[in-house]
Amino acid sequence: MTEKSATAFSPQPSVLSLLYASVPLLVLLTATFLACILAYFMVSIWDDGLSFRTIIRKSTQLFLVLSIFPAMHYLGLSKFDLGFSVRPVFIKQLLQGVGLGFITLMPVFIALYLLGVNIIDESQPWTLFWVSKKLGIELSLALLISLFEEPVFRGILLTGLNKKMSVRAAILISAFYYAILHFLDSKTQIPTQELNLFSGFTLLGEAFTHLLNPEILSAFFALFAVGVFLGVLRTQVKVSLGLCIGCHACWVWQIKLSKSLFNINPNSDYLYLVSSYDGVIGPLVTIWLTLAIVGYFLYQRLNDRKY
Repeated sequence: MTEKSATAFSPQPSVLSLLYASVPLLVLLTATFLACILAYFMVSIWDDGLSFRTIIRKSTQLFLVLSIFPAMHYLGLSKFDLGFSVRPVFIKQLLQGVGLGFITLMPVFIALYLLGVNIIDESQPWTLFWVSKKLGIELSLALLISLFEEPVFRGILLTGLNKKMSVRAAILISAFYYAILHFLDSKTQIPTQELNLFSGFTLLGEAFTHLLNPEILSAFFALFAVGVFLGVLRTQVKVSLGLCIGCHACWVWQIKLSKSLFNINPNSDYLYLVSSYDGVIGPLVTIWLTLAIVGYFLYQRLNDRKY
């Protein structure tokens, strides 16, 4: 075969990029497949435990986390490549990330309150003990969520994609997967006595169908903007996964507290600024984070011109 003919049959860069971008989907499908099988046997053995849907969701998350290790071995990545710094620096980044998360999302809550979208929930006890307990519990849950999601999406996924494509493409693709994973769920409840080996795959089909629901678009774009923001943070600062974890945790913490302390005013003229997903994520978050990202790069460009 001549050099010319060999080139003609070699994959084009765009095709290779598409193949690389589809690998995370294959990993996700494998994780959900294993989770569906595992959930059936777990419910068969412990029928008084977690619900079938919950086991599938938690097992999928577990398998995604476990997939980090073979992926690291295959790609030849270390924990530093994923963004984990030495412990003292990681803890410092974690705290800095919490501060960044607070100053970037708190303006959204202030705006929603001033616009009458959020109203104080007067049915809550509002005692010092209750508030302190709520703050601690929600912070712990927020840390757990970010400690799962950030190593997966801004760790192995973003780093792995960046080895095969540009930083910009890697950020956008990882943000896309991050956003859709939040809507990969089914609301169908299958009675335990009706479960069989294929029940999980029935729920899985419904979950993927739910991704086509136009009602999720508002929240999807907001979560996509979140993914891009964290991706930019991860790639602009070296070995910065701690920053991403802290920022993400603080965002989740504020959202959980908002859901506990405030109610959504259904009569507000600005209700369109939030989605039904969690009462916070929506067009306002999309616009705010997009402006923050654009503002950062404009600031960087101006600094580059000075020097």
